[in-house]
Amino acid sequence: MNTLTGKRPSRRRSGDESVDRLGVAVVGLGGAVATTAVAGVELLRLGACGQDGLPLAARTDLVPYEALVFGGWDVSADDLAKAAHLHQVLEPAQIEAVAPRLQQLRPWPAIADPDYCRGVTGANVAPSGSLRERTDRVRDDLRRFRSEQELDEVVVVNLASTERQPDPASPSLTSPEAFEAALDGGDQAITPAMLYAYAALREGMAYVNFTPSVGADVPALTLLAERQGVPIAGKDGKTGQTLVKTVLAPALRSRALRVEGWYSTNLLGNRDGRALEDPGSLASKTATKESVLDAVLGYPVEDHRIRIEYYRPRGDQKEAWDNIDLVGFLGRRMQMKIDFLCRDSVLAAPLVLELVRLLAEARRRGERGVQEQFGFFFKAPMTVGGRVPEHALHRQESALLEWLDGRAPRDARP
Repeated sequence: MNTLTGKRPSRRRSGDESVDRLGVAVVGLGGAVATTAVAGVELLRLGACGQDGLPLAARTDLVPYEALVFGGWDVSADDLAKAAHLHQVLEPAQIEAVAPRLQQLRPWPAIADPDYCRGVTGANVAPSGSLRERTDRVRDDLRRFRSEQELDEVVVVNLASTERQPDPASPSLTSPEAFEAALDGGDQAITPAMLYAYAALREGMAYVNFTPSVGADVPALTLLAERQGVPIAGKDGKTGQTLVKTVLAPALRSRALRVEGWYSTNLLGNRDGRALEDPGSLASKTATKESVLDAVLGYPVEDHRIRIEYYRPRGDQKEAWDNIDLVGFLGRRMQMKIDFLCRDSVLAAPLVLELVRLLAEARRRGERGVQEQFGFFFKAPMTVGGRVPEHALHRQESALLEWLDGRAPRDARP
């Protein structure tokens, strides 16, 4: 099994149970976000980069970045050095500095279903079989990863391309028992993302979904996480345009400036952008982006429009353009325009690293089920009991820091 390992770091604390080697099993390991995250850890290990972009870098009570050990699945079998060159996120000199390490890491064969994700395909796919056989294969990969690398804990992270939405009313998604029966019966309502989530939970491993796909956020799997005593978090990482909305919209609300319309366009040319050319995958993505604005403002914005366009020449250098129409005192109209020229994976990768550290901490504290306090990182934060999530970034940050510092008890479980 190909994995990326490092020297055993010193323990981060004494007394309490500690983690020397934290496994990170990534769905979509060969993608732009994952390769950026892995290369970033290796550059940190060498002292070849700073900690810009890592919001929790000062938290020495969390597992150190150097403790992370990577493995995972991808439909492409390219080693991570080659994948990083193809994605063109990092400078060639940065890749070359860690190339000997990245070349050691090749993705394991992935489970895939073109019916759920048409835009991204590859030859590094596990042999077809029943849903049960596919989950057993993923569980075998996870057990082997943990054993061969002598890992203290493993966190499973979904960074795969966006899937279309399944039928949310499917009876197979209502309970762990129904899900088990659906696995044996080959129910098509079960997506590849759910299979990975299920495998993680059955192996007692924390799970985080950084994509808009449906992973553990169905009743069957959130209940299973509770029963297994495993923390889960998601979904859809909040990186660029939505980050701006969750900062700016609370300010507009606090000054009573009514948002009459908000038009958002995204241009991107990476693998994620290509996946979103499929209407089903695109609908999954826009659903998570659309849920934010009305919740923050406290009223519906009738003319909230979101466009995502795949434009190959941009690669990972995304442009997020916003036009905001406002109504102020005496009914006078105003406009605000924002053009965010960003790097999609450079924004996302450090958040993934922080989530891995946080899920490990939640596991250490004995947390189970949905971790609402990690909503700071997501466009569509999972919540307990289906309650409305908090979207305003400053409130999300307060909830996260209060939990980290032990200043606020978690809500009682239903």
